[in-house]
This record gives sequence, structure tokens and C-alpha cells, in this order.
Amino acid sequence: MSCELAIESVAFYEEIDKHLGPSGKPKLDRCGYVFIADSEEELAGLDANVRLQNGLGIPSLLVTPDEAAELVPGLLTDGIVGAAYCGIDGYFDKPQAVVEGFAAAAQRAGAIVELAEVVSLVSDGSGWRLSLGAGNGLVASQVVVAAGYGSPSLLQPLGVDLPIEKEARYLFFSEPIRERLLEPLVVASERRFAAKQLANGRVLASDLDAGGDPESGAQHWRENVSHGIRSLLPVLEFVSFPILVEGFYDLTPDHQPILGPVPGREGLWLATGFSGHGFMIAPAVGRLVADAVCGRGIDPLTRELSIERFSGELARERQIV
Repeated sequence: MSCELAIESVAFYEEIDKHLGPSGKPKLDRCGYVFIADSEEELAGLDANVRLQNGLGIPSLLVTPDEAAELVPGLLTDGIVGAAYCGIDGYFDKPQAVVEGFAAAAQRAGAIVELAEVVSLVSDGSGWRLSLGAGNGLVASQVVVAAGYGSPSLLQPLGVDLPIEKEARYLFFSEPIRERLLEPLVVASERRFAAKQLANGRVLASDLDAGGDPESGAQHWRENVSHGIRSLLPVLEFVSFPILVEGFYDLTPDHQPILGPVPGREGLWLATGFSGHGFMIAPAVGRLVADAVCGRGIDPLTRELSIERFSGELARERQIV
């Protein structure tokens, strides 16, 4: 499901100037992603992912340790049994410009964008009434709840329990560095380590297990990042990481988003629980939700990602960073 949504979204992002004409000029950087395997079990999991992706037309491949070192100059291959690589994977160095581009395009099409805290959401019989933090209110016949980890608190008074948890994530950043040290994103799940140099020269590095109180945990996270660098990417050994940034995921039990209508609540829709994948699949999700809300039909993908799936067996997304 994530692959199908990502394929459509990446095609949109490739022609973002045509679709949105964003003033910030964001550009999709096809840097490639490399997922490292230290064990045969991990490699088997990566192989299964590659086979699934290939079946959908995604040109990912399994590579040997030596091939991985060619893709990532300076990579130490000691202990590595292989890796998965997709050269068309990428990122935006200016994600905020993408968000602003969507907002500006919507306004040009006649939408009104209002920034306000939504305190409560109640049915008024013919639609939905939103109470806003400034004491104002709105009434709408259709409402899409896309409030991330804030979504459960909005829907709980309506008797709707969303299985979404707020989880902190942390990244270390360097100051901008002139030299290009690391082009692909490198993820070593078994070492709980990831690193990437951004277009602006900053290097990001992460302890993928980082969680809890940063006051007490930051030193341990730094030590794990340092170990990952020494054992895998010594080219980064003299990079310092003075900046620690905190962000939050809205995690569902299967790490898949919740899309579609809220059962028994006419005019109420969900687009939440993205578990770190929201930006990657945003254009496709926007189309799916817009089609459903506007009465153009509910796509089978939307049905597969409905809130009702939690009553059955879940297909968990495992490749999450």
C-alpha cells in the first residue's frame, strides 16, 4: 500500500513546478537510500521488500557489501552481509516550501486557509461545528480530521477511539559542511543508526532507538551515533553534531495511515496516523481523500487503510525510520 501511494506521490513531486508552482522552488533530490544488513535474517527481509517493490515497478535491488561500498564511498563493509538500494529514492531539502506551495495553490483555486486551534468537534445535525481556540467557530458539512497525534483527542468525545500514539523522534545535525561526504541516506537498522548529508551541507545522524527524556538520554544517543560512524561511516568521524532536534510521529499499530470515513459519522473523514510516512505519500493521499469527500468514489486503497481494519489481522509496515 505504501509503495503504491509513494509511486503516485513521487510522480507528482517530480513535476511539482507544473502542479503547484511553489515560490520556494523546492526540488526532489534523488539521493538514493541504502539499507544495510548485518545478518542473514535482515538481508532476507530486505530481499522480500525488494521483490515486492520490483513487482510494482520500483527499481530497487539487493547489493553485495562491495557494491554497497561503491554506492557509499568510505563505507566500511566489516560485518555487512549485503544491502538494499534504490537510486530513485529521495527527499526535499525545503519541505516547508512544499507545504506552502500546496497552501498557495489551494488559495488560487478559491480555498480559504485559516490557522487556528480546533478545540472541539461536534455534530449539529446537518453537519459539523468546530470550536476554535480564539473563541470563534466554523460549520461545515464535511470535515477531514488530519491532526496527527492530536486526532484522538478530537474524536474521543464522539466515542471514536483512534489507535494513535505520539512518539518522539530525535535527530542530530551538524553545521553546514562544504565538502560532500555522504550522498545516499544510509540506514543500518540492526545498529539503530542512520545518516545523510543534506543539500545545504548539514549532516544529520540518528540513533533510531532514541526516545524518552533528552536530558538524560542525549549522551547515550550520541554514543550510539558515534559507534555507528566509527564502525560504518568513518568519513563522518570528525563531524560534530551540536544540534539536537525533536519531532513527533503519530504511530498506528501497523505503522500505516488511517484514511476514509468514520463509520456512523456522516461527513466526517480521517487522514491521520502516518507514522513518519506522511510527506512521502501526501499527494496521493490528498487525491484519495478529495475524491471520497467530493463523492467521486472511495478508492480500494482507502478501504484497505480504513479505521475498520484494526478489528482484524494487520499487515505491519516494517521499513520505518
